[in-house]
Amino acid sequence: MRVLVVTAVPVERDAVTRAFGGAPESVALPGAELHRSGAFDVLAGGAGPAAAAAATAFALASAPYGLVVSAGIGGAFTPLTPLGSLVVASDIVAADLGADTPDGFLPVTALGFGRDRFAPPPALVREVAAATGATAGPVLTVSTATGTAERAAALLAAHPGALAEAMEGFGVAEAAARAEVPVLELRAVSNAVGPRDRDAWRIGDALAALGDAFGKTAPVLEGWNRHDDRHRG
Repeated sequence: MRVLVVTAVPVERDAVTRAFGGAPESVALPGAELHRSGAFDVLAGGAGPAAAAAATAFALASAPYGLVVSAGIGGAFTPLTPLGSLVVASDIVAADLGADTPDGFLPVTALGFGRDRFAPPPALVREVAAATGATAGPVLTVSTATGTAERAAALLAAHPGALAEAMEGFGVAEAAARAEVPVLELRAVSNAVGPRDRDAWRIGDALAALGDAFGKTAPVLEGWNRHDDRHRG
């Protein structure tokens, strides 16, 4: 089974490909470069859900894939997910897709159209969490990274139980769903969601954790069967 891994930026892509060893093959795609290592194709698709969706769609049109993984670093709603830890999404949630009203946020589904979340295969989520030590829970996709305590509190109020936020997962999942390919999201925590304290960010540690996670995850993904997951989920 061939696996497509989509990150936002090249430094995340390179952290993933280093886990596979050797020099990856470069494959040109419209607006991007894909790095191929064995059964894994790793693509830096750009920041934000729109760029991620477009890049994923182009990649899915270029080759057959059995699984798509949105991967990278992200912010976490600590203390459940401390810096340097890993999160695997039980739900990939479009946290700010909807309408702001005097009575609070309304998701796009409450407006009568679209969808606001995707659920990765549950048995695969459990297996990846067990292999990597990741915590499983909802991961929010936002178009604007959170920079205040008030916004962090509002997100948790709207999405109780959320573990982390990033900017690409829902876009990757939307493209994967239209191609009828299952999706997974794996994040390494680089910072806390809330006030932007760059001195407290641990990007290097998070990138190292991301690479280590893919070293442990690769055998799980290569051996996974989407049809078996339906019976074990």
